[in-house]
Amino acid sequence: MKKTISSYLPELIALRHDLHRHPELGFEETRTARIIADRLHDMGVEVHTGWAKTGVIGVLRAGTTERTIALRADMDALPIREKGEVDHASVREGLMHACGHDGHLAMLLGAARYLAKTRRFDGTVVFVFQPAEEGGGGARLLVEEGLFDRFPIEAVYGMHNRSGLEAGAFALRTGPVMAATDNFEIVIRGLGTHAALPHTGTDPIIVGAEVVTALQTIVSREISALDHAVISVTLFQSGTTWNVIPDAAVLRGCTRMQTPEVREQIKGAMERVVAGVCGAHGAEHTFEYLPGYPPTVNTEREAAIAAEAARAVAGPGRVQTEVPPLMASEDFSYFLENVPGCYVFIGNGFHTMSHRSDYDFNDDIIGPGVEFWVRIVELELGG
Repeated sequence: MKKTISSYLPELIALRHDLHRHPELGFEETRTARIIADRLHDMGVEVHTGWAKTGVIGVLRAGTTERTIALRADMDALPIREKGEVDHASVREGLMHACGHDGHLAMLLGAARYLAKTRRFDGTVVFVFQPAEEGGGGARLLVEEGLFDRFPIEAVYGMHNRSGLEAGAFALRTGPVMAATDNFEIVIRGLGTHAALPHTGTDPIIVGAEVVTALQTIVSREISALDHAVISVTLFQSGTTWNVIPDAAVLRGCTRMQTPEVREQIKGAMERVVAGVCGAHGAEHTFEYLPGYPPTVNTEREAAIAAEAARAVAGPGRVQTEVPPLMASEDFSYFLENVPGCYVFIGNGFHTMSHRSDYDFNDDIIGPGVEFWVRIVELELGG
């Protein structure tokens, strides 16, 4: 297996570099989708395009059983101007593959090529090339369009590179592996006045400052220390000039948590705290809580299979099966709300973190990533 996969690597690396040079944002991945569809077609894989606007689904069958699993790779780039010094740097100003989705695509296409050639499995593999992971909710749209109705998928697997983890090593866990994320907006309406006469108005900046501080007591004093949760105010806008106390202030931010129960607890506590602080100052307010991605929760059976596949690739000493949950979020969670599955990390080495302008995917992990996908299929489908 390793020898055959190694023979693919020059082509897969060249493909990865080409995708890196031509990044596309969520739901705009037309060039990327065309390349994926063409490659799958040339392999003899059944191709379905137009899912979730720009998504591509590949279907590969072997043997006689109706068992079906899915493997997923994300396609979209980020609106970041690349500053890294690599030969394959983005040619599109203000856009780059700063999260390694170009590498994810190369790994899954490599696995599709190997599986299409060998077909040492009994069942159906659905290759999901998903658009708009970076905030667009492409996975949610695939579910809404009937992905799991059209294809009777029994288990789904996802993989993401992870900086700070040894290159080619793996990390996963059973249960919550990544957090849910929600957004919120608080609008505080006071009474504007002259800055020299603050007692004649109601200062929304003072009220907003107290709201920001009070919100931090929810995690520290209302959520158990054993539960993972974060409340971050990331925007505070108010005022237009030096000597006028404004009429209103706008606060925005996001929350993170690992369970639905903590999610509801945070939402209720925030509503109460904002209303209390604003009421104490005689200010009016509106509070809008916008649910985002659910928590990413791995199921026990599929996590065990992923761990077995990872050990076969990297060796037992390079596979963590109790990695602490991350407070980042992933729309792969929408798949896991519908079918069992597992989301796995593959080490990208000790390079720059993702979502930074000098990030680059590590080409050395393409081979292990391809092999991991193949071993998942052969374990699940009896190869």
